[in-house]
Amino acid sequence: MRIEKDFLGEIEISDELYYGVQTTRALHNFLITGHVLNEDFIAALGIVKAAAARANMRTGRMPVRIGHAIVKAAEEIIAGQWQNQFVVDCIQGGAGTSMNMNANEVIANRALEIMGEAKGNYQLISPNNHVNMAQSTNDVIPTAIRICTIRKAKKLVEALVALAEAFEAKGTEFSQVLKMGRTHLQDAVPITLGQEFHAYAEAIKRSLQRIEITVQSLHAVNMGATAVGTGLNAEPEYIALVTEELSRLTGEKIYSAKNMVDATQNTDELAEFSGTLKVCALALSKIANDLRLMASGPKCGLNELLLPAMQPGSSIMPGKVNPVIPETVNQVAFQVIGNDLAVSMAVEAGQFELNVMEPVMAYNLFNSLTILTNAVNALNQKCVQGIKANVEHCHSMIDASVGVVTALLPHIGYEQSSLIAKEALASGRPIKEIVLEKGLLTAEQLDVILSPGEMTQPGIAGKQFLPATEPIDVFADPEKKI
Repeated sequence: MRIEKDFLGEIEISDELYYGVQTTRALHNFLITGHVLNEDFIAALGIVKAAAARANMRTGRMPVRIGHAIVKAAEEIIAGQWQNQFVVDCIQGGAGTSMNMNANEVIANRALEIMGEAKGNYQLISPNNHVNMAQSTNDVIPTAIRICTIRKAKKLVEALVALAEAFEAKGTEFSQVLKMGRTHLQDAVPITLGQEFHAYAEAIKRSLQRIEITVQSLHAVNMGATAVGTGLNAEPEYIALVTEELSRLTGEKIYSAKNMVDATQNTDELAEFSGTLKVCALALSKIANDLRLMASGPKCGLNELLLPAMQPGSSIMPGKVNPVIPETVNQVAFQVIGNDLAVSMAVEAGQFELNVMEPVMAYNLFNSLTILTNAVNALNQKCVQGIKANVEHCHSMIDASVGVVTALLPHIGYEQSSLIAKEALASGRPIKEIVLEKGLLTAEQLDVILSPGEMTQPGIAGKQFLPATEPIDVFADPEKKI
C-alpha cells in the first residue's frame, strides 16, 4: 500500500493501482451510471497528454527524460493498455476534472514505473505539475471529446457508405419489380420496388453528408486555453505546437479555435453534430418501419419483401419469424433521439466561462455514435443485403388494385376514370377488363399505358395516345390564356 494526499487529506491506495488519490475520491463520489469511460475516449485522453508532453518538451519547459516517459505511458494508453485503471463514472461533477486527473495519475505512475521509480513518487513526476503541464481540465476534456467524436464519426461514416451502397444495389436488382405505392397507408399509384430502395439510399447519403460537414467544426480545439480561455500558464509557442502534435498523432488537421474564450464557454458545435445523428436516426427509423411493413405477414400482411430469417420469433408460436433487425434499428433511433435531447439540455446549461456539463454531453454523444454505427452495420449485413422481393405477389396486388386507374387520366379523363374505379371497387373486376369492355382503349394501348416504365416514369411511351395540342409559351405571350 502507499499513502497519497491532496489538500483534503490522505488516502491509502494499493500499490497495484496506477490511479491515485483524486481518482479514488471520484470513485466514491460518483456512483451514477455504473459505466466507466469509453475506450475510445480513454485513447483520446492519451493522445491529448502525449501531444501536450511533446509540445512542452519542444518549448524546453518539460525535462526531456520526464517528457519521454510521459509520452511512452500515454502511447500505451492510446494502444489500449491500462483501460482497467480508468475507473471514474461517465457522469460526474467538476466538468470532467476527475476524468482528467484519472488520466494524469495513471500516466504519472506508469511513467515513474518506466523510469524505474516507485508509484506515488510525485516529487519526480507529478500528475499536476508534469502530466498536466500547461493544461486545464477545461481544455483537455473538450479537446479529448472532439478527438474521440471525430474518430468515432469515421466509423459511422464508413458504415453509412456501405449501407447506401447496399440500398443502391438492391434498387438496381428490384428495378423491374412493379408494386403498389401507398400514401396515408392506402393504395395510391404504382411504383417500382427499385425506386423505393434508391430513395432509401438517397436519404442515407444526405445523413452522411450532414455528418461529414458538421464533424469538420470539431477539428477546432481550445487546447492551450487552460482555465477560461485566456491561456494562463500556457506559452504562445506551446499553443501552436500542441495542435501540431495533435494533428500528427490523430492524422487529422487539428487547429486552434479562432476565439479561445468562445471555445471554452460554448459547446453549440457538439449540439449541432448531435443533431445530425438524430436526423440520421430518424431517417433510419422511417426506413426500418417501411421494411417491417412491406415484410409483414407472411400470409396475412403485405408480404412484398422477404427479409432474412435471423432467429425464431416466438417462444410459443412455432414457425414465427420476426423482423428483429429493423426492430433493433427503431429502438436505437429512439435512444439516439433521447441522447440528443440530453446533449441539447447540457449545451444550454453552461454559465459564464465554462460549460460544466460536458461529461453528460460526451456520455450521450459517444453512446449515440457507438450504437448508431452498430445498428447501421447490422441493418446492412443482416438485413438489406439478404432482402428478396416477392415479385409475383407484388404484381398480383397491382392487378387487383384500383390505383392503376390514375394512369388512365391523360387518356380517358378524370370523370370516366372515376366511374371505372367505382365499378371496379363494387364488382371486384380488374380495371383493364372494364376499360376493354367499354371500348375506351385497345389492349395494345393498355399494355403500353399500364407498363412499369410508363406508370413509374411518366411520358416514356404513353404520350402517343394524348390528344394533339398546340404548345403554349406562356412567357412569350402573357396575355394568352392556357
